[in-house]
Amino acid sequence: MKYSRLTKEQFEELHQEFINFLATQSITADEWEDIKKNKPETAEQELDVFSDLVWLGVLQKVEYLEHISPNQIHLFQCNEKSMRLIALRIENKRVDFTTKEGFNWLRDNLLSDSVEFFNAKKDYSEDKYLDIFKMIQSGANITKGELFNYFANLVKG
Repeated sequence: MKYSRLTKEQFEELHQEFINFLATQSITADEWEDIKKNKPETAEQELDVFSDLVWLGVLQKVEYLEHISPNQIHLFQCNEKSMRLIALRIENKRVDFTTKEGFNWLRDNLLSDSVEFFNAKKDYSEDKYLDIFKMIQSGANITKGELFNYFANLVKG
């Protein structure tokens, strides 16, 4: 398994897609029940293959990621060959970017010397989608890129 198995809740949400997946392998509902009961290791493999297919479908669509911690914001743009990073950091321990108040503080103090900006580019390893998956597993969220684009305009301007 390349990524991770979907949760029970995710499988329930994707119930119809899983049925379609089994159908592409000519596995009927009755056969699936038989496999689950009599060949649990085969059932596990089917769940893993389906999970990887779902993850790959999601990862192929990721354009932006963000990871916000109390004193740092990491914004990523996932391009074809590399990832662009815009990072913000503060030393002020009283400010927490994960709160509404912290975000308001950032908006009001964006151009002050207490906010450090970083801009970087990183090439993917040989597996772009696994790189993105690992970032999601470590806490990054998939976004539409509003924050990234806002700061990208500030950094170049």
